[in-house]
Amino acid sequence: MSGWEVLSTRTALRDRWIDVTADAVRDGRGNVLDPFYTLSYPDWVHVVAITPADELVLVRQYRHGAQARTLELPAGAIDPADADPAAAAARELREETGHTAPAFRHLGALSPNTATHRNRAHTVLALGAAATHPTAHEAGEDITVELWPLARVLAGLGDGLIAQSMHTASVLLALAAAGRIDLRLKDAP
Repeated sequence: MSGWEVLSTRTALRDRWIDVTADAVRDGRGNVLDPFYTLSYPDWVHVVAITPADELVLVRQYRHGAQARTLELPAGAIDPADADPAAAAARELREETGHTAPAFRHLGALSPNTATHRNRAHTVLALGAAATHPTAHEAGEDITVELWPLARVLAGLGDGLIAQSMHTASVLLALAAAGRIDLRLKDAP
């Protein structure tokens, strides 16, 4: 099947965080869908920061969508002033947790939701993270920093320890890239 034909497009909502577009589209089978909403955000960065003591630097903060305080990776929008995702990761880690690291390795980007989102979520690995600065939280950030042993994090992923699914994916991709876990398929027992 080919791509969809855009018959018309209009902005449903636009502010500093999101651009919601309402398109009228014709799908590959000739069906017209109107409106079909897509969401455009700035690209995001997820920071998988590991301390020399083999702990993952996590943040706990209130998330209004979930109406709960959730445990997450340090993360945020890539700002226009950021040179690249690794620079954004360094900034977000320092602002949210006060941690820095000797190097930041960009591992790639995934789509938050290919059906509706136009932005990308970048995963960045930071080894040797240490608390070196005071935090600098923005409005709406009520963050506490937590250090979790990697083994406890991995053991809790299936139980929703990190409820944000994109963050769980970033943890697994980063730990595999760091050589800490093996994502190869094993033979069936």
